[in-house]
Amino acid sequence: MSRIGKLPIEIPNGVTVNINGNEVSIKGPKGEEKLTFHNSIRVNYEDNKITCHRNSEDSEIKAFHGLVRSLINNCVIGVSTGFEIVLDVIGTGYRVTKKGKDLEFSLGFSHSVLVNPIGTNELSEENQNIVFVRGSNKQTVGEQAARIRKLRKPNPYTGNGIKYRDEIIRRKAGKTAVGGEA
Repeated sequence: MSRIGKLPIEIPNGVTVNINGNEVSIKGPKGEEKLTFHNSIRVNYEDNKITCHRNSEDSEIKAFHGLVRSLINNCVIGVSTGFEIVLDVIGTGYRVTKKGKDLEFSLGFSHSVLVNPIGTNELSEENQNIVFVRGSNKQTVGEQAARIRKLRKPNPYTGNGIKYRDEIIRRKAGKTAVGGEA
């Protein structure tokens, strides 16, 4: 029994929902999201609530039930409030500058790295060492942040690199001098 799939989704003010067969389109102040779901799941919209129902008790269909509900909920949150991931750029000489819609990273390579936004994502920087990835689609925001972090992963010995704001880097001890007697 899917407990998540049974929960209704509250629709905030300013968000409109249109269900057409196996497709849900949700519009809000932050953008528009469309989702196509499995045909064994029925989605109903009434009284400012979206509910999901399944046609079968098959274990795979039960999994789709919770998945579809979660994906629709992420779309509703994305178009109403949006998603944001904050990244910190740590290191001497490491910095970020805004170039139009793109970000240019200087990360100790012989060249600078230019990052373009994915889809409708919005990239911004603050104080040349904090990066904000904002958007209405949770998947593309996470993908964009992961690609930026991949440019220079945090070094466990020095702590330099690009890390998520809430990420904790476990520091390792470096080489120690060999203390032998002469």
